[in-house]
Amino acid sequence: MIFFTITILPMGINTSKFKAIYLWCLLFGIYAAEAQQTTPSHKLDYNLETNTKNPKLTVLDYNSLLEVKAKLHTSQFYKAYENLLTKANNALTEGVFSVTQKTQVPPSGDKHDYITYGPYWWPDPNKPDGLPWIRRDGEINPLTRKGNIDFEVKDAMFNNTTALSLAYFFSDKKEYANKTLELLKVWFLNEDTKMNPNLNFAQGIPGKNTGRGIGIIEFAGITNIITAIEILEINNIMDAKTSKGLRTWFTDYIHWLQTSKNGVFEKNTKNNHAVYYDMQVVSILMFLNRNEEAKKILEEVKTKRVATQIAPDGKQPHELARTKALSYSTMNLKGFTQLAFLGKKLEVDLWGYEEKNGASIVKAYEFLKPFAIGEKEWEYPQITSLDKAKKSLKQLFAKAGAQFNNKEYCKIGTNGNTKATSLLFYCN
Repeated sequence: MIFFTITILPMGINTSKFKAIYLWCLLFGIYAAEAQQTTPSHKLDYNLETNTKNPKLTVLDYNSLLEVKAKLHTSQFYKAYENLLTKANNALTEGVFSVTQKTQVPPSGDKHDYITYGPYWWPDPNKPDGLPWIRRDGEINPLTRKGNIDFEVKDAMFNNTTALSLAYFFSDKKEYANKTLELLKVWFLNEDTKMNPNLNFAQGIPGKNTGRGIGIIEFAGITNIITAIEILEINNIMDAKTSKGLRTWFTDYIHWLQTSKNGVFEKNTKNNHAVYYDMQVVSILMFLNRNEEAKKILEEVKTKRVATQIAPDGKQPHELARTKALSYSTMNLKGFTQLAFLGKKLEVDLWGYEEKNGASIVKAYEFLKPFAIGEKEWEYPQITSLDKAKKSLKQLFAKAGAQFNNKEYCKIGTNGNTKATSLLFYCN
């Protein structure tokens, strides 16, 4: 075991309370479990020429995006297109991102390892050193979002890579593609800056542990990185060495997800964490052309996720128990919807699946529908903005309506507005 000291930099926090917390964080150390070493057991099934000649996107509908591209300058899509280009242009002016940019050294002693702290955990005010930290559900501790860990750098990398790659797809401007490629190489491949393919130290809790399985949800956005890679490959922007290197990283990462202590823990959780674990695993398996493995997991979603997380009346009990019940119900249902869309690609019908007791993904939408259209007031906890939560819920109805050709859900999600809010999921 390795002893280390945590140094957290609460930037922009000037209150005496947080100064005290900062001093506590400087004073304590915790022991780290050694990072598990894993060796991938699957041979990489890869051929760049095949992927280029037969263009497809793993988590999106390629043909649907081509249809949108042909209509970008119509009134339906132009505003959404302008918004995307604004994000991409901002990303062009920002730097590259790496896990090695942080000042915090992970418990492993290797800055190439990703490290974050649990967002809802706070120093115990009744303890001189604040240890162990205590949980305040739904309340984000600024110390877990500022300073010298990887969470915000990861978000910036994921968001910028997504915006740039999509801007390139729709505009054909190579400057967006070149910046996307640079971001990918720095984060995943360059020897001096690459991230090790594990989340051993994600969402640690000072005084309790150095990392937890539930930190894996922080990488839900990895599915957007898959899309970015595929867009560059389809358009012959990425060379074979880079393409293979990225797939090797993903092969190592999926092995870690499926075999590590933290990965196995996350797989066996009972709420949104399990759904988003499945979403990562299935998406990556499909990206790596391991479709039979992906289909097996999608079939298991029926009994392991739908049956255990959705009640016969459509409620999601684990999410309704949270302090942000509408936000979490929407988030979890979004994960289910994405799994159903992936299932559609592999001929596993999750959208139409119904348990013997009546539980189903559609039933979860039906439960939330009265709140989306304003027929009922939300009657469960929601300590953050209810209006923002309702907006997210409506956007989810629009996405589901577009993906599964449900006109009613489209109408709920768009309020009858003919202008698309997204270039990726839109209702005709």
